[in-house]
Amino acid sequence: MSAPAIDPVRTPVTASPAGKSAGKQRTTPARFDTALGWSDRPGPAWALRVLLCVLALGVFAAPFVTVFSGSFSEKASGSTLSFLPHHPTLLNFQVAGERGIWDYFGNSLVIAGGGLLLQLVVCTLAAYALARHRFRGQALILTLFMLTMMLPEEVIAIPLSLVLGHVPVIGLDLKGTVWGVILPLGAWGFSVMVLTEFMKDIPAEIEEAARIDGVGELRMLWQVVLPLCKPALGVAGVLGFIMIWDQYLLPLIAAKDPTDYTVTVALSILRTDPEVGSGVVLAGAVIALVPSLIVYLLLQRSLVTGIAAGATKG
Repeated sequence: MSAPAIDPVRTPVTASPAGKSAGKQRTTPARFDTALGWSDRPGPAWALRVLLCVLALGVFAAPFVTVFSGSFSEKASGSTLSFLPHHPTLLNFQVAGERGIWDYFGNSLVIAGGGLLLQLVVCTLAAYALARHRFRGQALILTLFMLTMMLPEEVIAIPLSLVLGHVPVIGLDLKGTVWGVILPLGAWGFSVMVLTEFMKDIPAEIEEAARIDGVGELRMLWQVVLPLCKPALGVAGVLGFIMIWDQYLLPLIAAKDPTDYTVTVALSILRTDPEVGSGVVLAGAVIALVPSLIVYLLLQRSLVTGIAAGATKG
């Protein structure tokens, strides 16, 4: 006798008064079952959850909508909550451009692009050494990477300014150059940690088979390890770009002239300029916000996959 087919939908059995099965009743599976007990059936709990979701959405979305609407308003106010622009105009963006916002924006793009590329290369090489090789002091080195995340920027601002003004050994002055901002961002403890944990999960059999075929270290990293770490690279890429793009203190201490500032520093200059209003500042904020949104939307799937894989690891 063949085994009975299993119905993927739960089919509870109801008993008749005589104790016999009265037949199977097919039930509709809940479409919104979650760990929090979400259900598509209306009720007090359902209404409460909807209310909480609306409140959370309002708290997180209201500031962004206000910034966008204020940037297109003729007379915007930073203290007024408005979801629609009053007398829509592009004058705020024009004034921000006249104040040099696009030059600062270009500086930020160069620094963010170069800094992220250098950061991914350095952190990938460091993570590969920590994850796939064994040597003395390995745990200590990883701990030192983690400790760099505990230091506030204000603590290292003065020493970093002195080092950038006169780099030890080579004696170069990096202030006033993009390298003065890019080089200090070349390594990030968070990216090293994420990439190291992902590389540790790669089966050793894959690496052993590649070495039997004569694969060297760089080829092993490029053709074997990195393709398996795409989710981790997505996490490091998105969060690394946002970290570099939002830098404020480092571009400030590494600059010799206001033309060396980034867009984040330029926003503070616009805010203190008495000749411009809140609408111009909000327009500059929108310009500064766009790259982060684009990077997040392009790498959103890798970011979510990497975070989910890290949460379920082990």
